[in-house]
Amino acid sequence: MLKNDLFLRVAKGEATERPPVWLMRQAGRILPQYRAIRNSLSGFKELVERPELAAEVTIQPVDELGVDAAIIFSDILVIPEAMGLPYEMVEKKGPRFPKTIETAKDIEQLLVGDAAAEELQYVYEALKITKKELDGRVPLIGFAGAPFTIFCYMIEGQGSKTFSKAKKLMYQEPELAHLLLQKITDTTLAYLKKKVAAGADLIQLFDSWAGVLRPADFRAFSLPYMARIAEGLSSSVPVTIFAKGAWHSMSQMAATSASVLGCTWTQNPKQLRQELGQHQVLQGLLDPCALYADPKTIEAQAIQMLKDFGPHHIANLGHGVYPDTPLDNVKVFVDTVKNFRY
Repeated sequence: MLKNDLFLRVAKGEATERPPVWLMRQAGRILPQYRAIRNSLSGFKELVERPELAAEVTIQPVDELGVDAAIIFSDILVIPEAMGLPYEMVEKKGPRFPKTIETAKDIEQLLVGDAAAEELQYVYEALKITKKELDGRVPLIGFAGAPFTIFCYMIEGQGSKTFSKAKKLMYQEPELAHLLLQKITDTTLAYLKKKVAAGADLIQLFDSWAGVLRPADFRAFSLPYMARIAEGLSSSVPVTIFAKGAWHSMSQMAATSASVLGCTWTQNPKQLRQELGQHQVLQGLLDPCALYADPKTIEAQAIQMLKDFGPHHIANLGHGVYPDTPLDNVKVFVDTVKNFRY
């Protein structure tokens, strides 16, 4: 039994006395105890792949910040790795794939579905350990990259401002692009079902690169695949869709089986409510850079955000908390939300 089920009650559409609060990237470099563990290891991937340490850093922000949910410490790129494309995490540069998808044969040779999901036992073990050690204090979020974002990395081989190689495949060989997206979707859904079985209470899909697509392409190459994953999970847990930059398709995302829609700080809460209604559960959207401000400014901005959204809202930032954000300022934001009442 959960001692604090506020986050899940809101995700399921229930009325609550205040909004829950958690932060994307809350398990990370803002916490000195995270840095101590991270600095003792060979690299980021070792932390991801050691279940007992992944569990420890997952729980750290619950202890330090008092957030209303934990999110399992992992990486979205475990999916392409399980499918047959190993990646490296280059310090201060980000991920790099020595081998990428270039031909139809490359797609044909990928490991897919349950067979690929079986490769990720260390993630499920981390969830089980975390669930046990949390002992019902707060819900545990599992996550995955949305198929389009994973598609981008598998073709591009690294981060990009344009993802022109990935989009080139979309425009030149759309059938091949859809084939790869379907394989990623099948694998991601199998993976997330195993995460739920291991203890995840809610699943969040991150479409980090949705913003490189024009609206019609988002609705063709991204949204349908997220919708299939949400539909495949919705009977067991709530699902959050966070498609960064896809502000133009919020109504279409609301029509999926997802329970919660993530928003970024460039969107207007009042306009979102006008478009989507008072009962759509929304998550976000304070500018992460607002946490560089003085405490009174942070408090004022947070309270204004909460008032603008009204109920059926999960307080968060518009993206992840930045590594150099002052820890005390993060606590001001979290405490402001926790002291707020509708």
